[in-house]
Amino acid sequence: MTQDDLEQVYEALAVALDDCAAEERELYLAKLALALCDTIGAAAPCLAIIDECRTGLARHSRG
Repeated sequence: MTQDDLEQVYEALAVALDDCAAEERELYLAKLALALCDTIGAAAPCLAIIDECRTGLARHSRG
């Protein structure tokens, strides 16, 4: 994927998130992630991507 491709995907994602009501964004992202994992077709790379995307995010305990 080229840098231009990534920018197109980023823009499409930003627009889609803006179009979602705030309370629906998490559900949208979950559905998107599962659809993309289905496209990848194997659990191992999906799990690796999930872990990779957690890098740099603040950790909040739920308790």
